[in-house]
Amino acid sequence: MAKYLLIMRGTDESNAAMMADIDELMATTRRFIEETVKAGVLLAAEGLDDPGQGVVVDFSGEVPVVTDGPYGETKELFGGFFLLDVSSKQEAVEWAKRVPVARGAKIEIRRVPGDDEVPQVDG
Repeated sequence: MAKYLLIMRGTDESNAAMMADIDELMATTRRFIEETVKAGVLLAAEGLDDPGQGVVVDFSGEVPVVTDGPYGETKELFGGFFLLDVSSKQEAVEWAKRVPVARGAKIEIRRVPGDDEVPQVDG
């Protein structure tokens, strides 16, 4: 089994569409979560607050610069995630196809390396 992170990415438009029918989306999302729990693959799932409530720490210069949200024009916003323990990337893809999202949203799938794959630092 391998861990895969399904990253929910939305645009201003898809987020607005999601908020327009939030009750239905939340009900559908609860059903999706129940299915992943029954299948024994869900490790974690979280949604994120409005990006206008966050901050960005930018390390482009010599000194980090902190900017309060909202951030102006953004093409995609990270809205939350599902962490699944599945047998393959293809199985993660099949679960991702079932995530309830608004039109225009995307799901990015990234494998989480195991402890044995992370370089160890001698201390």
